Amino acid sequence: MDGNPPATPLVIASGNAGKVREFAALLADLGLEIRPQPEGLEVEETGHTFIDNARLKAVAVAQATGCWALADDSGLAVDALNGAPGVHSARYAPSDPERIERLLAELAAANQQRAAAGLAAQRSARFTAALALADPNGQLRLEVEGHCLGEILETPRGSGGFGYDPVFLLPETGLSFAEMDKATKARLGHRGRAFALLEPGLRALLQ
Repeated sequence: MDGNPPATPLVIASGNAGKVREFAALLADLGLEIRPQPEGLEVEETGHTFIDNARLKAVAVAQATGCWALADDSGLAVDALNGAPGVHSARYAPSDPERIERLLAELAAANQQRAAAGLAAQRSARFTAALALADPNGQLRLEVEGHCLGEILETPRGSGGFGYDPVFLLPETGLSFAEMDKATKARLGHRGRAFALLEPGLRALLQ
């Protein structure tokens, strides 16, 4: 027995194993006990914005577990697709490869229409991560949003990451998210940028 108080548990309000791993890495320095949300817990994402959905998930998971809960709702908005897939990013198709396939097909069709109208191709896109923190009583205590601007590649590149990472290019690096090492993605990616905004308040509340 070293006399230190037990680590505060923090439940990551997500059923996405890749997302839970990313958060565990981001939170590693805070001395918290990181837990995944309970298996079988499903929170209906009925919000119209990323932050709406993050709030819903944080509150529901905090109330279900009696622990602090951190929720993320994130997604990809493609300019040529009028912001799609947006809040439907995770539900755009049944699997990551199918989501990427649908995205590339719809973007190609949109750019064919642009070309027919005499307009240049448009591949710009933005990743957004909205984070919400609820206390064990289910009260929202913090919320932030992080953004990352990039472009959609014509074909996937890289084997890391998850979701749309293989087709999201960060022009200043020349790399897709799936080609980056974890530290670079954590520093430059939308989730890392959102976490940097959240971290000071998180430390103040949980340490």
